[in-house]
Amino acid sequence: MSDVNLEPAVAKSPDLQDNAKKTALIIYALYLASFIVGITLLVGVVVAYIYRKDADDWLASHYRFQIRTFWMFVLFSVIGGMSTIVFVGWFVLVFAAVWLIVRCVIGVKRLGERQSIENPASWLFGTSP
Repeated sequence: MSDVNLEPAVAKSPDLQDNAKKTALIIYALYLASFIVGITLLVGVVVAYIYRKDADDWLASHYRFQIRTFWMFVLFSVIGGMSTIVFVGWFVLVFAAVWLIVRCVIGVKRLGERQSIENPASWLFGTSP
């Protein structure tokens, strides 16, 4: 069978787009709030996984960016935590925190401009090289 979608394309209303944009903004806020209440990072990634499938392309790039931000932050934190014994881990943990903040600020800025993340799979800040 063919994978052709025979349903007519339905444009999303501005209200639905605004709600989706607010959801992405809330996820960025949850990530930043995780420095005070750690569990909000996990809540944010769960919400991003839930909403990414129904999002417009430009918002889907934000959700992918947020999901990758979560997993890379976890990776950096584990590496930093395990290497604190040799003192280098503290630098890795500080780098991970600053990196998370910068990615969230870039995401919020692009979200406010209704722009997608150029390269959501990037290890750095989602911009093209």
